[in-house]
Amino acid sequence: MITYELLMLLRSVPKPELKTILKRTANAIFDKGGFIRKLENLGTREMPYKTSAHGVVYDRASYFLYEFNVPPSSIDKLFDEYGRDIDIIRRRIYKKKEAETFECTLHDELQPPPYRKNVQDLIAEARKLDKPKFKYNTGLDYYPFQK
Repeated sequence: MITYELLMLLRSVPKPELKTILKRTANAIFDKGGFIRKLENLGTREMPYKTSAHGVVYDRASYFLYEFNVPPSSIDKLFDEYGRDIDIIRRRIYKKKEAETFECTLHDELQPPPYRKNVQDLIAEARKLDKPKFKYNTGLDYYPFQK
């Protein structure tokens, strides 16, 4: 299954109510055949701008991030279910990108730029784009392309 991230902005409520909201949202994932890998509390703070949801204007929210696996066919159902929940101000579901692996050595980084492999590749690529220049001592005593 594909790993997804769910970012939710919840109403600012006391901890016991917050606990029931989180259980309800987690059970929705379990009901769709998924499982949760990680739940992260990003804290309660002011929102960057006022947001209206379910007829109420909010300027403060609790931010939570779920990392979960679920079949792709049930993502729309989850998004719709969370959209009808009056405790959720905003919700976004993203497909989690796998971290790209790269190799970096200290020796390459400490070299001056002209000696680095990636800089040499860029210079070689730029030289391919150079236009051919007129060579003056080729037997012609004038530039043939000038009017």
